[in-house]
Amino acid sequence: MNSPKITSNPHWRYRYAAGGLLLCLLLVSWGGVVTSIEAGLAVPDWPSSFGSYDPIATGYSDPDNPDARWWQEGPVLAEHGHRLLGALVGLWIMGLALWTWLDDSRGWVRILAVSATGLVILQGILGGLRVIWTSMDLAVVHAMGAQLFFCAAVILTVSCSRTWLTHNVESSSEMRQLRILAGSTAGAVYFQILLGALLRHPGAGVDLAFIIVHASGSVLVLSLIIVTCGRIREHFGDKPLLNRGAWVMLTCLILQLILGMFALTTLLYDAGQGQRSLAQVVLSSSHLVVGTILMGSCACVLLGTLRLRSG
Repeated sequence: MNSPKITSNPHWRYRYAAGGLLLCLLLVSWGGVVTSIEAGLAVPDWPSSFGSYDPIATGYSDPDNPDARWWQEGPVLAEHGHRLLGALVGLWIMGLALWTWLDDSRGWVRILAVSATGLVILQGILGGLRVIWTSMDLAVVHAMGAQLFFCAAVILTVSCSRTWLTHNVESSSEMRQLRILAGSTAGAVYFQILLGALLRHPGAGVDLAFIIVHASGSVLVLSLIIVTCGRIREHFGDKPLLNRGAWVMLTCLILQLILGMFALTTLLYDAGQGQRSLAQVVLSSSHLVVGTILMGSCACVLLGTLRLRSG
């Protein structure tokens, strides 16, 4: 088996990438809070903030309280903080892309690193246009783009891990079947997240039908994950990458079912009350974060089925 063409010890890059994944999850959870408290338009302009390009001071002012700062106002803190975190993630992925390009000669890894950088830039533009155009459709597209970016970040992280560098599989009918299952599972999870985004974003034209479809989709996802993980355990128990991905999928699935039921209950209750409770904000945001991890683990398992040789 040919060794991957990496010019230096990849484990420092792996640590850097893994740390960035935590930052990405923080950004996703922060974005979930922004959506839950309807703070997406708390800062009415872009790329400036209240007419200022100073990312720290901003141009925020409160006529009723001249001494107030933007971080003392909840909605403004949520939205502007989300922008600052997004910029930090952008710097992180640019650093990872540069490091990858200089250190790793594998073509697909280089292309993915550059593509992830382009995607995070596009995400920033979409988020800004959502504010300028006050578009709920763009808000949903922005949310779904975040899932794709996280999957790309997961793959970049896995690609320089010890588990990946020692992982390879033989082409077989069992592997081809698992590849189809893993791809179907990833697609189903992504569609579920899309339905969840439509439910979470107020004014997106969501009705009871979306809730029913979303709840029904969870049954499909449940079935696909159980079958996929069963296949991995039965035929590929000696492949750590696939097994670890399967365990993460199962763990996230259980958490998602629990969080989803409670989040839906609070959503329906709060709809009757005409306001969003703290419980709904916490549950919905947690549901989003666990769903993001589930999406990333599906991408990891699918990636593991595609590696038929070193690289």
